Amino acid sequence: MTTDNDDRRAAIERAARAVFERRGYAAVTVKSIAAAAGVGPSVLSSYYRNKADLFAAVMDLPFDPSSAIPRLVAPGLDGMGERIVRMALRAAEDEQVRDDVGNLAPSIPGFVTSTPGGVRAMWEFVSGEVVDQVLIRAGIPDARMRGALITSYLGGVVLARYGLAVEPLASASEDQVVGLVAPTIQRLLDPTKPLPGAVAQ
Repeated sequence: MTTDNDDRRAAIERAARAVFERRGYAAVTVKSIAAAAGVGPSVLSSYYRNKADLFAAVMDLPFDPSSAIPRLVAPGLDGMGERIVRMALRAAEDEQVRDDVGNLAPSIPGFVTSTPGGVRAMWEFVSGEVVDQVLIRAGIPDARMRGALITSYLGGVVLARYGLAVEPLASASEDQVVGLVAPTIQRLLDPTKPLPGAVAQ
């Protein structure tokens, strides 16, 4: 038996998904989602701590950024590249995440036709709420540019492995993929190696 609270939460999540699909993630505000759901911002905030929390619920992500980020940062810079790659691969291996991303992806082999805004929403969420925050908290310079590069690289690997099933990448073990990809991510995390032409932030 559903309650008024259940119905309201479901309505908020439906409205949020529609807004994210249409406008992406970065441009959306809690206020705009609340308006689309026909509730006040304070009502939405009684269910979700913030926009990231709502997005994670709508997409049924297998991790919570507020707890995932400290786990990535706390052990220090050594091995951070491996930790980031493993998190990305394990999230992509989650069937619900793959279904949701597939439903948001443009029409390419292995994906379901939908709007490009949804793909942008996922990209902006991962880049802004996870990767950028890890780099900022770790005190790594040029965090946003490095974060954009890391997200782009990992996004390509995930697309090739899980979306397009490109061989031999698709059949490689997690450890094999981590061993191949993590060193590149680790180099991008190295604060002693400035990015060519990067502007200080």
